[in-house]
Amino acid sequence: MVDRTLATAIFCVCAALLAVLLRQHCREQSMLLAIAACGAVIGGAFAYAAPLISDIRDIFDSAGISESYIALIFKAAAVCLITQITCELCRDCGESAIASAAEIWGRGAVAYLTIPLVRTLIGQISGFLQAER
Repeated sequence: MVDRTLATAIFCVCAALLAVLLRQHCREQSMLLAIAACGAVIGGAFAYAAPLISDIRDIFDSAGISESYIALIFKAAAVCLITQITCELCRDCGESAIASAAEIWGRGAVAYLTIPLVRTLIGQISGFLQAER
């Protein structure tokens, strides 16, 4: 895994250097190169994510945690990753206001996703408090 991580790091650094060189001549092509490099790295990460997700699901299943909560965790993680990459790409283009708007959207999306979990947690706390009376 270390060798693949090193290869990915070298790929990213080379893509970043090419993007900087391209930026001097054509900003649009520089941005496309950055997006393509991100897509390639994320695609490679998804190839390694499948066994990891399977292991995480097995751990949660053995702990008796509902499948819906597992899905919620993965959705929230995906929103965070997508938001982070989007914000960084926007900042690279010099659009910090758009990046800030994307961050706000991402935070709102995670808050929206966690509403069912918060309801369940509050219900359990209420149940414990009523049982003590």
